[in-house]
Amino acid sequence: MVKIGNIELPEFPLLLAPMEDVSDPPFRKLCKEQGADVVYTEFVSSEGLIRNAAKSVIKLDIYEKERPVGIQIFGANMDSMLQTIDIVSESKPDIIDINFGCPVKKVVSKGAGAGILKDVCLMEQLTAEMVKRTNIPITVKTRLGWDHDSIRIVEVAERLQDVGCKAIAIHGRTRAQMYKGNADWKPIAEVKNNPRMHIPVFGNGDVNTPERAMEMRDQYGLDGCMIGRATIGNPWFFKQVKHFFETGEHYRPITMQERVTAARRHLQMAIDWKGETLGVLETRRHYTNYFKGIPHFKEYRTKMVTSDHSVDVFAAFDEVEEQFSDYVFTE
Repeated sequence: MVKIGNIELPEFPLLLAPMEDVSDPPFRKLCKEQGADVVYTEFVSSEGLIRNAAKSVIKLDIYEKERPVGIQIFGANMDSMLQTIDIVSESKPDIIDINFGCPVKKVVSKGAGAGILKDVCLMEQLTAEMVKRTNIPITVKTRLGWDHDSIRIVEVAERLQDVGCKAIAIHGRTRAQMYKGNADWKPIAEVKNNPRMHIPVFGNGDVNTPERAMEMRDQYGLDGCMIGRATIGNPWFFKQVKHFFETGEHYRPITMQERVTAARRHLQMAIDWKGETLGVLETRRHYTNYFKGIPHFKEYRTKMVTSDHSVDVFAAFDEVEEQFSDYVFTE
């Protein structure tokens, strides 16, 4: 059994990674139904939250059926982060996660996300003060380091643990790598194998097949894996991994009807939550993967990702279900 504070999870839990404009309540619901053990919100700006910015506040929406759920926040200013803890706590998440890993320029330029990897002392101080501020378990998601020459993740993880961090998820790339090259899980295993570490150590990065998840579990000995990009348009990934763990065989291909049904539900839930405009816009990135592999699909994909009105997108789903009803997916 794996525990984050007092939260009990199954052996080698699968966690839905926090992803901007992806891990919203509709998508989290789909992933939870398909076997995700923990889900995380999109990351929330501390500065936006204390200014009551609508885009930040709406990300605090969580629902009972998705528990355990973590709200992830980012920032580099101590006062703002502590105020954010107070605001976030009112939503009663099971976990509050600190983003010390986002590599994008607009976040890093403010010293937040992976930018804080340049100042490990501040990283430690922020974590320590946030732990003191709440009884909700504080966890961290980070990267190996700023660049190849500054990888100190074993030391960093131990320092965060010692100030009260209850779990750490580590992406196997540096900030300098962004999302290029291959994720290196060896340093994450070194964190796990540090005899002083006693909190869960989750791996992240390039878990894109059930075999890779098993490798992270069996070869690298990590406590669980946090999965991001492999789930976009494929909420079934969690079920596929668990089936592979249990049987050693791949889960059957997801049928056309299942895909269309999920896409319809996803869009409708997004509209119900965000409204027509954002609901249509922010589900677009999923459609390529929902219908990946179908030949001569460009015409339908174009309709799905360029239509501004949900009625047109739903009509495209109907066309796909009718035109490709006999198509058999191989994966």
